[in-house]
Amino acid sequence: MTLYPQLIIDALKTVRYPGTGKNIVEMGMVEDDMRISGMHVSFSLIFDKPTNPFLKSLIKASEAAIHAYVSKDITVEIKSVTSNPSPDKEGSAAGKKSNQFPFLNSGGDEGKTPNIIAVSSGKGGVGKSTVAANLAIGLASLGHRVGLLDCDIFGPSMPKMFNVENERPYSEEIDGKALIVPIEKYGVKMLSIGFFVDPDTPMLWRGGMASNALKQLIGEALWGDLDYFILDTPPGTSDIHLTLVQSLPITGAVIVSTPQQVALADARKGLNMYRNEKVNVPILGLVENMSWFTPAELPNNRYYIFGREGVKALAEETGVPLLAQIPLVQSVCESGDAGTPAVLQPATPTGNAFLQLAARVVTQTDKRNAEQARTKIVETH
Repeated sequence: MTLYPQLIIDALKTVRYPGTGKNIVEMGMVEDDMRISGMHVSFSLIFDKPTNPFLKSLIKASEAAIHAYVSKDITVEIKSVTSNPSPDKEGSAAGKKSNQFPFLNSGGDEGKTPNIIAVSSGKGGVGKSTVAANLAIGLASLGHRVGLLDCDIFGPSMPKMFNVENERPYSEEIDGKALIVPIEKYGVKMLSIGFFVDPDTPMLWRGGMASNALKQLIGEALWGDLDYFILDTPPGTSDIHLTLVQSLPITGAVIVSTPQQVALADARKGLNMYRNEKVNVPILGLVENMSWFTPAELPNNRYYIFGREGVKALAEETGVPLLAQIPLVQSVCESGDAGTPAVLQPATPTGNAFLQLAARVVTQTDKRNAEQARTKIVETH
């Protein structure tokens, strides 16, 4: 077989850049440096910055496309180049140390490991992301150093909830390595794939690409020293959950559900996933969201639209603490859409409920750390 550049280019046209729908050739990402020697091909892909979260995934996808559409016998060598160097903020890197999660590096200092809390739900639509955002801000308001990772690659919502949709994280070079600098607001350091993609374009990804992007947001970011690292996980059980437990020693999980039976059935699956002997992540507690509806004109009335105390009953049945019951109030939705989560107004009933949730998570985390050994990262076989 004789290789020539157009064969390679045609194969690369099948590789689409996530979030845009365009292929990498159309976007001008294939550098004009292609070299072919027998069955060996080498070229470069152009990225806007070295911290582009799709860098590794697109390199792997390009290699796979060449093997699939040209020949599996080709040796492929792909390099990445940067067309837009990251801004150099005055004094940004001077005197700083690489404070990536120490447990991601061999010989890390366990004493600096933050409490990693996975906020999870068995199904979508129960307000899990709302709980995660308010929990993170609540912990920060209690004086803790907090990081928040939006792990929902296919439906990121944290940029909108924090009203930072137009922000674009930059990178800093620390000890010779480019690290993504999280966006900070309300005392919380936060990263989301939503910062890097067009919000109106669907993410058409295979599981491996999503997992690789998530790993980069975890391990190639300048999170610094944290007390709590909150993971807003996707609903259900998926590749993303496996990636998280295989990448991070999760301290504990907080399961969110509404009181209705269909949601409770899925919440049980979430409980069982974390309690699986191969995963073995402690459950810190359950949160009952949308516990009752209280209209603004009748603040003392409670209407149990989705059933009454279903999560409370599940907590008693499974021996898991009930951390909070959050009422369904119109202002919760409005504040989330406006980027001002309810916990920022602790004098309101809902704001106070979220602040109490944060305090109880601290109590349960301290209790868990005192009684149980540190969670181990799940090994891949």
